Amino acid sequence: MLQFNNGTYHIGGVSVKDLCDKYDSPLYVYDTDTMEAQYNKLKNAFGDNTKIKFACKALNNINVLKFFKNIGSGLDTVSIQEVWTGIKAGFNPKDIIYTPNCVSMEEIDLAVKEGVQINIDNLSILEQFGHKYGSSVPVCIRINPHVMAGGNINISVGHIDSKFGISIYQMRHLERVIKSEKIRVNGLHMHTGSDILDVDVFLRAADILFEVTEHFPDLEFIDFGSGFKVPYKPDDYSTDIQELGTKLSAKFAEFCKSYGRELELWFEPGKFLVSQGGTFLAKVNVIKQTTATVFVGLDSGMNHLMRPMLYNAYHHLTNVSNPNGTQRIYTVVGYICETDTFGWDRKLAEVREGDIIAFQNAGAYGFTMASNYNSRFRPAEVMIYKGKDYLIRKRENLEDLLRNQVEIAELA
Repeated sequence: MLQFNNGTYHIGGVSVKDLCDKYDSPLYVYDTDTMEAQYNKLKNAFGDNTKIKFACKALNNINVLKFFKNIGSGLDTVSIQEVWTGIKAGFNPKDIIYTPNCVSMEEIDLAVKEGVQINIDNLSILEQFGHKYGSSVPVCIRINPHVMAGGNINISVGHIDSKFGISIYQMRHLERVIKSEKIRVNGLHMHTGSDILDVDVFLRAADILFEVTEHFPDLEFIDFGSGFKVPYKPDDYSTDIQELGTKLSAKFAEFCKSYGRELELWFEPGKFLVSQGGTFLAKVNVIKQTTATVFVGLDSGMNHLMRPMLYNAYHHLTNVSNPNGTQRIYTVVGYICETDTFGWDRKLAEVREGDIIAFQNAGAYGFTMASNYNSRFRPAEVMIYKGKDYLIRKRENLEDLLRNQVEIAELA
């Protein structure tokens, strides 16, 4: 997390200037102290029977995965490639849940072979799964409660038109498939999307899931997904984890009592764990003034940080090179041949060419969504662990860009 101490900016105790001098820019930097604090905040809000599965689609560097494994987290994956990476990072397959969407049965077979917890979210695949495995492989069922707890239609997945989950209105069909194929359901999963605005809306969705459990006598866990909101702006609001922990824990204890035995309570946070721990650093290439706007042009673009263009996401920007400069209004843009605007009319300390601009909340869905658009190289990644900086991904070069291209001899 970006902090201002003794007149300079630091991340995890390491000077931003030193990081840029050592690793150049643009640069992703991850502070593990912040990530661990977020993990503990969630863990402490719920009871001892709670298990946290880090949603690695948010940030999938193998060192980050190892870090979460070492502090006790499991892993939430959405592809067989994430499963394989998680196993390579040292996770026990039993601590990995695999929740794909619209994948082939062949990919699910690969996940079964690895021994991870399978989570299925459509009736067609569930029927194929049951026909092939019967009761020999337990499965979790992802339910769509048709409750929108998130604020952005692109990341809120509980609504009626969502492609995710099996609708609660399809319960009769679901029961028939399970019974006819003798499927052993050991878990139920719910996910209402990201940026949960109202704890009570989330709790209503939980009540719906509790009601569904009467159809499933062999449950071992209930997975409530995640979607907890983190603050993006100064004085921004966030999901009240303590309130959610108190209310949901009480509901869950009451439910377990009526169900007849203690179940495990699972969560799959991604952004909540890593967003605030990540900072993206980019250098100012040019200050360009037009008749109406002063642009700050960076040595980066939507190829490195897609969220502002894809989701209209807000990232707080700070000129870390001139902390005492006069506040002025700028529009911050990238170097891609598109309108890749990071922020319109932002108030920043006076920006000069060569200054470093820091993007906060860049730990989630930053590098993982990066591309080589415009044949640009993807940036380096650095982890701050126990006050020391480690390079965890090298900056790409032309060889990386061309590695998998095959040249036709006749075109030489």
